[in-house]
Amino acid sequence: MEVSTRRLHFFSLITLLSFPHHLHASPEYSRPPPRPIIFTSHTRSESDPQQVHISLVGVDHVRVSWITSHKHTKSTVDYGKSSGTYEASATGDHTSYHYFFYSSGEIHHVVIGPLEPSTTYYYRCGGSGPEFSFRTPPSDLPIDFVIVGDLGQTEWTASTLSHVGARDYDVFLLPGDLSYADTHQQLWDSFGRLVEPYANRRPWMVTEGNHEIETFPIVYPHGFRAYNARWRMPYEQSGSESNLYYSFNVAGAHILMLGSYTDFDADSDQYKWLEADLAKVNRTTTPWIFALLHAPWYNSNEAHQGEGESMRQAMEELLYKARVDAVFAGHVHAYERFTRVFDNTADPCGPVYITVGDGGNREGLALNFEKQKPSISVYREASFGHGRLRVYNQTHAHWSWHRNNDSDSFEADQVWLQNIYASTTSCMEATPQSQRDEL
Repeated sequence: MEVSTRRLHFFSLITLLSFPHHLHASPEYSRPPPRPIIFTSHTRSESDPQQVHISLVGVDHVRVSWITSHKHTKSTVDYGKSSGTYEASATGDHTSYHYFFYSSGEIHHVVIGPLEPSTTYYYRCGGSGPEFSFRTPPSDLPIDFVIVGDLGQTEWTASTLSHVGARDYDVFLLPGDLSYADTHQQLWDSFGRLVEPYANRRPWMVTEGNHEIETFPIVYPHGFRAYNARWRMPYEQSGSESNLYYSFNVAGAHILMLGSYTDFDADSDQYKWLEADLAKVNRTTTPWIFALLHAPWYNSNEAHQGEGESMRQAMEELLYKARVDAVFAGHVHAYERFTRVFDNTADPCGPVYITVGDGGNREGLALNFEKQKPSISVYREASFGHGRLRVYNQTHAHWSWHRNNDSDSFEADQVWLQNIYASTTSCMEATPQSQRDEL
C-alpha cells in the first residue's frame, strides 16, 4: 500500500520532553533515541476500502473488515484462490459511530468461508478497488504466532511492524492498546491505515487495553465505542456476550483473550464465561492453552505496579487448574519473562508469564525496574520489540523476544516451553480428581 506520512510535531515534542535518558537494558546495547508519532493519510478514493484487516471466525471462516468514506458502498467481499478470479462472494453488514464532532466512515464486516487451511486467498472489498490476499492458518501444528502489545503509531511502531513482516507467521496476537487515539478519533483511522499492509494478509486477533476505553462523563459513559465498532472479534462463537473477551481455536491451540477493563470477579459474566470455556477444552485435540490480557498479573517494573492484582486474585486459580501454558500481557512498556508461577511462587504447574507491552507507543518505555529482581523474574529489559511463539507439536513450543535494534531485529531472549498437560504427568497427578474432572 502506498501511504503518505507526516509527523505530528506537538506529540513528538511531548514525547521527547517526557522520555528519560537513563535506561535499564543490556549493558552492551546502546539504545537509539525515541522516535516521533507518524500520521498515515488516506490516499484512495472515497469508495475504495481502507484500513482493511482480517480476523478468524471459527476454524474455517475469516472476517474481513474495512472502512469507506462513501456511505453507499456494498458490504460484500469477492474471493478466490487465483488472483483476479473470484469464485465466491459473501455479504455482511456495516455500521458507523459518532464521537462528539467526529463521524466515522462506513465500517464494513463480512465473514467469508468455509476456507481451506494453509491456503492463499485473493479478495476485494465492496465490489471494486484494489485486490488483497491473505493466507489461512494451518489446521494442525506447527503454527507461528507474533505477539506484541501497546503498538501505537510512532516510528518505533513502524520499525516493529517492519521486523514482524520480515519473517513469516500465521496469526498476530495483540494484548491491548492499539491506536493510542485517546479520544482523538482521526488517530483510529491513521492506525488502521498504518497496520493495513500487515493486517490484511494475516489474521489479527486483539483484546482491549486502557487506551481503548475512551469514556467521557455523561456523554459516553460506557467506553470502547470506537474499538467495538472497528475491531469486531469472534466473541459470539465462543459463547461470550462481549467483544471485550472471547476465545478461539487455531491448529492445536486454544487462545483466551481476556478483558482487563470489564468485570472479572467471581460473580461477573466474564468469570462465568471463562470457567465454562475452559471446561470445554479438549486437551487431546487441543493440547495448548495460551491467555492474553492487558494489565500484567506479574510485574517487577515500577510502572503500573499492582494494576493487574485484583484480576489475578479473581482469575488466576482458574488458569492454574486448567493448566494454561503461558499468559501474555501488555500495559507495561517493557519486556519481562517470568518462570512458571502460581500465587507469586515458582510452580512447575503454573503458566509462564510474559509482558510484551513494547510495540512502539508514543508514551515511551517503562525504564525503571525494581532494584531487587524477584526470584521468579527470569529476564527483563526496557526496549521496544516483538515476540514470536512457534508451537512445534503437542509437547514443545519455542518463545523468542526480538529487540528493535535500530534497523535490525535482535533475538535477546528465548526459551523452550514444554506443554504441561501433555508432558508433565506430575502436574496432572497433583491436581485433585474433582478438578481433573472439571477439565
